[in-house]
Amino acid sequence: MDGRIAGRRWGSLLLPLVAFLLVVFVYPLVGMLARSVTDPEPGMGNYTAFFDSPVYAGVLANTFLTAGLVTLVTILLGFPYAYLMTLATPFWRGVLMAAVLVPFWTSLLVRTFAWMLVLRDTGVVNDVITALGGEPVPLLRNLAGVLIGMVQVMLPFAVLPIYATMRTIDRRLLQAAEGLGARPVFAFWRIYAPLTLPGVSAATLLVFVSSLGFYVTPALLGGPKNVMIGELIVQQLSGVLRWGFASALAVILLVVTGVLLLLAARVVDIRRMLGGGR
Repeated sequence: MDGRIAGRRWGSLLLPLVAFLLVVFVYPLVGMLARSVTDPEPGMGNYTAFFDSPVYAGVLANTFLTAGLVTLVTILLGFPYAYLMTLATPFWRGVLMAAVLVPFWTSLLVRTFAWMLVLRDTGVVNDVITALGGEPVPLLRNLAGVLIGMVQVMLPFAVLPIYATMRTIDRRLLQAAEGLGARPVFAFWRIYAPLTLPGVSAATLLVFVSSLGFYVTPALLGGPKNVMIGELIVQQLSGVLRWGFASALAVILLVVTGVLLLLAARVVDIRRMLGGGR
């Protein structure tokens, strides 16, 4: 009897949270789905228009390609950075951690405008290249600019989960392997690196899914060939007022992302990646 009463009390405490989730998350999703099949007229016309146009399909493909490249570059940069944090002294570890966290204190829009000044034809990067005798390199309004801007934004989301995993690994395992005759590089890749896979997997999933919805950075640093679906949705909403089609775009992105997550769950243990299991 006491257990049932306690269960009801805990259930009553969860009611405000459930109501909040219903109002803030479920209701907008249901409304978006309904609008996608009723605006401007009932039916699947918005989805048919998307799949019948190679332009829109190309935007979706470009979105996943860009997100994949950003994820790859971010992991390649974040892994050694996180490993360096595990080797550094407490002082320098704090400095490296601060360098990772400082971008969180700066507006994304401000950082993107700063990249525009740095990457433009007369910016700092091309000024240095010209001073060294080279030709200016186009780094703005193309894929290179989008990658640079997005990687800078997403790097902390890769470093932090990888570092959280690395700091739990006993480095005496490497010493034991080297004591048994293994070369340091062999010991690192055969013993240490596999133990970091939960952190790397979590970072990969977090960066990739977050990159799919980018709007500001691709819109300001990219060109007409680098349009991502987030930018296309905004164009449909504010430019041509096609609310139903914009809702359909959002639903398509949500469904495709969900399918990819399901496929990823069959390959890796997402609960373990996110700390939900042993």
